Amino acid sequence: MPLTLANPNAQIETGEAVSDQEYLYTLNFGPQHPATHTTLRLILTLDGEVIVKAVPDIGYLHSGFEKLGEDLDFNQYVTVVDRMNYISPIANEIAWHHTVEKLMGIEITPRCKYIRTIIAELARMSDHLLCVGASALDLGGITGFLYAFNEREKIYNIFETMSGQRFHPSFSRVGGLMMDVNDSWIEQIRKFAHHDFPKAHADVTRLLNRNKIFVDRTKGIGVLSREEAINRSATGPIARASGVQRDLRIDEPYLAYADLDFEMVCAEGGDCYSRYLVRMEELKESCKIIQQAVENIPFGPINVDLESKQVIPDKSATYRSIEGLIQHFELFMWNRRWTPPIEELYAATEAPNGELGFYVVSNGNGHAYRARTRPPSFIHFSLFPMLIEGHQISDVPAVLGSLNIIAAELDR
Repeated sequence: MPLTLANPNAQIETGEAVSDQEYLYTLNFGPQHPATHTTLRLILTLDGEVIVKAVPDIGYLHSGFEKLGEDLDFNQYVTVVDRMNYISPIANEIAWHHTVEKLMGIEITPRCKYIRTIIAELARMSDHLLCVGASALDLGGITGFLYAFNEREKIYNIFETMSGQRFHPSFSRVGGLMMDVNDSWIEQIRKFAHHDFPKAHADVTRLLNRNKIFVDRTKGIGVLSREEAINRSATGPIARASGVQRDLRIDEPYLAYADLDFEMVCAEGGDCYSRYLVRMEELKESCKIIQQAVENIPFGPINVDLESKQVIPDKSATYRSIEGLIQHFELFMWNRRWTPPIEELYAATEAPNGELGFYVVSNGNGHAYRARTRPPSFIHFSLFPMLIEGHQISDVPAVLGSLNIIAAELDR
């Protein structure tokens, strides 16, 4: 058995130098680990408790999300993008149909824009609440997790009222939405945005912002500089926590964001604590957006006019007019009315974790010839080896939690 030395440069009795490599060992962190939350694996090389190298494994789902986009039509594929970032599925739907509508040259109605804006911000809040709560849980604070998760249940109730499904709404459609919203939905949102959420946010703030254990475990840990954030294509809260002023809702406005008053939240620390603070402030800004939008939802249709021949007709039109029935039949049975131009296009939205984009190649059929996605988690997971190097094993949950990696977005 080889002799174990405290000092790697010391000499054993034979006079032979001991290599540093003899003191390194490999640790599998995940996929079944409480701090990975999902099918996510890290291969760590350790010198004692210090991490000298980390190799991320992109997961084990093997779902073929992108290839499915080349087989399903533009509306059917919405059920698949729902399952990419399954923490905020409605945001994926909006990004996908935003790309398809840009490809087809469809301008959605004002009412649809406002409703999509509201549900996109609810999805952002749901995602941020889980990230903040799970980050606290991973560091030993179960109360913060319960405070955050309680509010997510209320958001799920809102989605259920809206679409009939809590987790995967599959609510958006090319040129509009599955159905219109009702007054009870509006009242649920008003209660949540004006009463329930502000109180819960204040509770989490008092619990974590100055908590010595939480601050010591996150401040100065996993620092990402502004230059590295830009060079490594970071987006969303992770980039903004490093001082990168980039938000597609402001820089490239879409939906109803140009009509609403809100601020871009940035920080300069670039560490886990800064990423936490940015998400906490973004929760307040999202709530502000929802409060404005819900009071100004325009009247009118939620889908573009039937003359475009690209949208699913309303149920009343399907059942009461021959034109609506024919269009419904052709879209669902013959797939005849999907006539996108033959070209390629990339479009993106500001999803909860950053820029979520879709690249579509069209050959004029009702489904994409090629469909590719630019998910934030896939980009941000590549940051982990650099951020964790030199830290201890106990810092892995803090850094991983601050990046908010969703394993389904890693699937290739």
